[in-house]
Amino acid sequence: MAGLTALEGVALVVGGLYMLVMGLLGRPESPQQAEMGGLTLIALGLIPLIAARGLLLRRSWSRGPALITQIIALPVAWTLLRSHGVLIPTGIVLAAVVITAFYQLVRPTTIEELGIRRPGTTTPDA
Repeated sequence: MAGLTALEGVALVVGGLYMLVMGLLGRPESPQQAEMGGLTLIALGLIPLIAARGLLLRRSWSRGPALITQIIALPVAWTLLRSHGVLIPTGIVLAAVVITAFYQLVRPTTIEELGIRRPGTTTPDA
């Protein structure tokens, strides 16, 4: 679960670095847009990377950002699946990662390991 979340974060950071470099060195239609897009992807990539570290350390707060990452990535996967060429296999891989990570994050075992209490439950020492 933490590995899949980290994988998504790394993919975002790599994509952002690629856009940034191409914006600086390449010949995009709008260099400012490419650079800003790259910086945005890098910033967005930090969220799942921080969440993955929290999941590894079994911090309860890390589940929220990890779930939000999956919710945001699902429409991206859908868009890639509806496109052409090499983007379709990319969409398939992303969809598989998203569905697997989402399932892992909502499992009762995961909730218990992260120390998240369900509404209406009491702690054992209460």
